[in-house]
Amino acid sequence: MNDAATPTPAPAPRSARQTLGSIVLAFEIIVVFLAALVIWGLAPTEGGFLGLPPWVALAAGGALIVGLIATIGLLRYPWGFVLGWVLQALILASGFLNPAMFFVGALFGGMWWYCMVAGARIDRERTAHADPGKEQE
Repeated sequence: MNDAATPTPAPAPRSARQTLGSIVLAFEIIVVFLAALVIWGLAPTEGGFLGLPPWVALAAGGALIVGLIATIGLLRYPWGFVLGWVLQALILASGFLNPAMFFVGALFGGMWWYCMVAGARIDRERTAHADPGKEQE
């Protein structure tokens, strides 16, 4: 039997929404890493936020980074986008630890929203052009 003669199906192309979401999440990884270092560095040595030790900022930042990395891979599933929204809310909520994160969270949340809307529009247009029998609205 000749396995070389059997063509393997090409993987489905990534959607624009998936690609744009991945880009936003990748940039967020860098920003969350730097923000965790800032929050850790600014924390008082005793009795930090809610009485937590300063290393909690690094642990929480690391957990958030792991979540962002995992979400990039999970964007192939519809619930991966919901997880992306949850992470955007967590980043915005980190503003209670450092008020500058309210701005950063709002900025990335806005970028995430725009990428979801624009990506869905691009995907609809691609689908409409791929099926010439379908009427455009």
